[in-house]
Amino acid sequence: MRTHYCGAVTAADIDTIVTLCGWAHRRRDHGGVIFIDLRDREGTVQVVVDPGTPEAFRLAEEVRSEYVLKIEGRVRRRPPGTENPNLPTGEVEVVAQRLEVLNPSATPPFLLDDESLSENVRLTYRYLDLRRPMMQRNLRLRYRVAKLMRDYLDAHGFIEIETPMLTRSTPEGARDYLVPSRLHDGMFYALPQSPQLFKQLLMVSGFDRYYQIVKCFRDEDLRADRQPEFTQVDLEASFLDEEAIMGLVEGMLRQVFKAAIDVDLPDPFPRMSYSEAMRRYGSDKPDLRVSLVLTELTDVMRDVEFKVFAGPANQPDGRVAALLIPGGGALTRGEIDAYTEFVKIYGAKGLAWIKVNDLACGREGLQSPIVKNLHDAALTAILERTGAQNGDLIFFGADRAKIVNDALGALRIKIGHEKGHAVDAWRPLWVVDFPMFEWNEDEKRWDALHHPFTAPKPGHEDWLASDPGRALSRAYDIVLNGWEIGGGSIRIHDEAVQEKVFAALNLGEQERRNKFGFLLDALKYGAPPHGGLALGLDRLVALMAGADSIRDVIAFPKTQRANCLMTGAPNRVDERQLRELHIRLRNPPTSAG
Repeated sequence: MRTHYCGAVTAADIDTIVTLCGWAHRRRDHGGVIFIDLRDREGTVQVVVDPGTPEAFRLAEEVRSEYVLKIEGRVRRRPPGTENPNLPTGEVEVVAQRLEVLNPSATPPFLLDDESLSENVRLTYRYLDLRRPMMQRNLRLRYRVAKLMRDYLDAHGFIEIETPMLTRSTPEGARDYLVPSRLHDGMFYALPQSPQLFKQLLMVSGFDRYYQIVKCFRDEDLRADRQPEFTQVDLEASFLDEEAIMGLVEGMLRQVFKAAIDVDLPDPFPRMSYSEAMRRYGSDKPDLRVSLVLTELTDVMRDVEFKVFAGPANQPDGRVAALLIPGGGALTRGEIDAYTEFVKIYGAKGLAWIKVNDLACGREGLQSPIVKNLHDAALTAILERTGAQNGDLIFFGADRAKIVNDALGALRIKIGHEKGHAVDAWRPLWVVDFPMFEWNEDEKRWDALHHPFTAPKPGHEDWLASDPGRALSRAYDIVLNGWEIGGGSIRIHDEAVQEKVFAALNLGEQERRNKFGFLLDALKYGAPPHGGLALGLDRLVALMAGADSIRDVIAFPKTQRANCLMTGAPNRVDERQLRELHIRLRNPPTSAG
């Protein structure tokens, strides 16, 4: 039906006849000459319709926003002074000879170039929202990134293999989405949180380099970088150690960034241990664009009179840390109070602070209600360790280590970006040497920090029984500008080591067999050493597109309440369907939707 995309008409086409199809983005009547901005996925071109083509002109008078049109016309250079340098097609226009309305449109509920739309409106009319240039660019970028990754993995010997969407429920850190079985009364499938077990089985099966770009499902509380269904670039390889896997993924990301958005990522990516990340940044996904760091003060505060500091400093799981803000002495009391309310989101009870007015005056040069409660040695250590200078401000966190890390880590990011302590750059990072386990205080047991199939570092196997909290894993996460975009590990390929990990997790023999029996059986039959990594495609593309939310790079996402405003999902189903599935609702919904 067409010879060119609208956005592909250039000066090279002057004096040629083109046929275009697209949507009427805008129509303007300039005293007898009608201009139509015709839009398709490649962009917009200006079409001129004049009375010299009576039938085309008559139809053009009826055209309204979002009508679907077919236009045949001659390309000419725009008159001097009317060029539009902001458009790739801005040098030219198409003089219509024939115009056909392929389909009229109802009046859209919003203008496509309206930047103030609420997300609810956008998601309700997602099929219109997707016509907007921003969304067209984002989804085209997503396609480009996925294709580049497929090409790279194919060139490195990886084979794309699909794994099941209907599988058994296994614990992987979040709630499963369950699917009732019609043929097996009372039985359920689970949608996969990841292909973890299947990709390990593929390694046992001899497919030594596997990948797939796959949907995964987790029933968890949502936020800007989470969706109930999300996409992973999942890969696994045999006979490669963590150095080889990390190097391979680094190479892929460098190649993708250069080809897709012309960005040169560093070579190699820096690395940081988990312990250093938590100590310096309060997070295992630190945003290295922000120059601010945390300073450890727990040891200094054990003998001070200030119980707010001394209490946590003398607790096994307590921490006292400082966050130096260069030039922060200029912060107003209102700003400090606002930051105090901010850290309360993360469980902090408050936010102590000291303004450094004049170091030469010693204690008298410090402004803060807490100074009188700290002895000279503590004040000296604070100033020396933080490197504070005149005009700086020091914030403090004192509580359980998790609360201090979460609160000061988030405050570091907020102040860093608000007050000019961040650079505009791409800052990737490998975080390594993760603990194998984390202590679950509520249930008084160890939980796997990543998943129970992660291998311990060589020499740490013996600690699985004697001191699980000391054991480190062969896991690695990749972080970009404060977002975790992927993670992986070397897996356990030895059944005996896997059994030790299950024992540390307090999984009894029957529970192990019920949940993972098929994997344990497979490991008996010559399982090769193997490992892998999964990248979050949604998060990665959102970063590359400069989007605030992964919803802006997904065609049909869910809201933060995990529903679809466009289709009305989830919805009630017919009673007959429930009977076929042997399901009876205890508390049926009182209304549809």
